[in-house]
Amino acid sequence: MKNKSTMWILAALVFGILSGLLFHWLLPVDTRGSVVAVLDTVTHMFLNLIKMIIAPLIFATLVSGIAGAAKSAGVGKLFGRSMIWFLSASILVGAFGFITAHLLNVGDGLNLMPGGDAGMETKPLDYQAFVTHIIPTSVFAALTENNPLQILVFGALFGIALLNLRKKGRSSIADAIDELMGVMLKVTGYVMKAAPMGVFAGIAAAFTSKGVDAFATYASFIGGFYVSLSALWAIMIAVAVAFLGRAAFRLVRIVREPMVIAFATSSSEAALPKLIEGLTKFGIEKRTTGFVLPLGYSFNVDGSMMYMTFASVFLINAYGIDMDLGQQIAMTAMLLLSSKGMAGVPRGSLVVVAAVVPAFGIPAAGIGVLLVIDQLLDMGRTATNILGNAIATAVIGRNHDKSTSVLEPAALEAPHAGTSDDGQDTGSSREPELVSMH
Repeated sequence: MKNKSTMWILAALVFGILSGLLFHWLLPVDTRGSVVAVLDTVTHMFLNLIKMIIAPLIFATLVSGIAGAAKSAGVGKLFGRSMIWFLSASILVGAFGFITAHLLNVGDGLNLMPGGDAGMETKPLDYQAFVTHIIPTSVFAALTENNPLQILVFGALFGIALLNLRKKGRSSIADAIDELMGVMLKVTGYVMKAAPMGVFAGIAAAFTSKGVDAFATYASFIGGFYVSLSALWAIMIAVAVAFLGRAAFRLVRIVREPMVIAFATSSSEAALPKLIEGLTKFGIEKRTTGFVLPLGYSFNVDGSMMYMTFASVFLINAYGIDMDLGQQIAMTAMLLLSSKGMAGVPRGSLVVVAAVVPAFGIPAAGIGVLLVIDQLLDMGRTATNILGNAIATAVIGRNHDKSTSVLEPAALEAPHAGTSDDGQDTGSSREPELVSMH
């Protein structure tokens, strides 16, 4: 079955929750800590495998795509379209989180008292450092640190230069890059066989450590956040349908596996290889995927943006702070701007909230409240980031690649039976698909 790996990952997710709860309820505290340490070790080993392949995979995919293109003039237009989409999505999603949090009155009645500290280091965000950090001082440092924006900058320049050399007949390096991409895709396949184990260990560790008791106090916040995320998913899929038609549902089927991986591990990096594979299967050129996804990982964090506005309203209500609408909108705008500099920062969403909200009179101790339940919330927002980037890449890619992609003639001439990517029989209702000619 084509969806066998998805089923294994889903089974690992469910088994991890059940095992974690049993460990939490049955084991003494000292033994419980040892179990969590073992599970965390397994999770970190899996995440390290993923991080090991991220840099060469992004580099090889991007450079191979650009070097194989007929021209490189579209890179600037691709960048412009991507940034317009990402910034528009951030504004709309941030507003959605702000409005839904107010509609649900999250935090009302908690009556938290100011005092203590956040329990984590906070410092002002340095925008100048973020902008200058986009340009790598060393390509080797960018690769070893898995910095997607720096890899993208160098990879784009390298690919364009290689394209110009290929036009002059010098193609040995380009052929080697093509071979490297094939090797990295094969290595990715090997690494992803360990995904169920990584998913199980990650989710089991979280529930072994926290159980459900730590989440019960904030059940309304957690429940409201996930209800709002579900509504956001419905809106995002509706937007995808508006741009992609019925193919949007095929896209959702394709990306559900990387979303499950992201949910269980709270890591967007862990889902990246499967996401690249899925978007390529959907028909988006590797050049487009290799360019847009690294940008999206830094600038298109829909789940994180919604969390930040949602959590901020929660703290306002929980502390009973009297803040007028203008101040709240200003805070939301600051969160939006700050979110663009959190790529690669552990628990980046929480760090941004910690850096911004104290300036608007919200006690820093509120971050400690959020930290208790952040693992559970991080799972949902990370999966949402994956869905948002998949839709963005598919929509931008369809428009950008239309000169090298066509509707499959057979799909238009006559209906025929076949199977979809999840192994289901599609019969005569199979929809036209985008087929890359690159």
